[in-house]
Amino acid sequence: MPLRVNLPKSASVATLTEDGKLFSSSAARNVQAIVSLVRQRAPMRGNALELASGTGQHIVELARATPGLNWQPTEIDSHRRESINAHVAHTGLSNIALAMELDATAPGWSTKNNEQDFILLANLLHLISETETKTLIREASLALAPGGQLIIYGPFKRNNNLTSEGDLTFHTSLQATDSEIGYKNNEDVFVWGKEKGLTSSIQIDMPANNLAICWRKPH
Repeated sequence: MPLRVNLPKSASVATLTEDGKLFSSSAARNVQAIVSLVRQRAPMRGNALELASGTGQHIVELARATPGLNWQPTEIDSHRRESINAHVAHTGLSNIALAMELDATAPGWSTKNNEQDFILLANLLHLISETETKTLIREASLALAPGGQLIIYGPFKRNNNLTSEGDLTFHTSLQATDSEIGYKNNEDVFVWGKEKGLTSSIQIDMPANNLAICWRKPH
């Protein structure tokens, strides 16, 4: 996504450790829930793409939990790519590539990243605009191989309602910095995926009032 420098501090907090890794407490809190979800939904083997991999805390645990998948982390921010590579190097896992520069909201990225059996995006939609979200979903649908799956995880509105005080506060703080960003409505996101040819859409309730929205690309 275009790098936004005016986000509230609560939107993306990470600290640098001595070994070059960035650490996010929020990523640490939700990693096990995301890993459990991916183990249940992802194919046993194939190519897996993580969009906006952030600090790298998720990708190493995902790769460890799914040894039959070959994972490609991506990130637009160079400092975070360095952190991802530091996390990967520390594990010694062979099923993770070096972090690749990719703006998931930019048109055209699917052409060089197609035939993906599984694509995961966590905690980004609330930080981008509706237009950028639609572009991301379109590109992800094009990048999937037939039968491939897309999962988008994060905080959402439900039926156009914010369902907790924490969500209301966070959404309000996001829109105060940029009126085009903030929580997306779950029903709208389902429609945007359907418009791009994705099917078998389901919604899974996740801890901390998050959702996982899952699709499959038809064969």
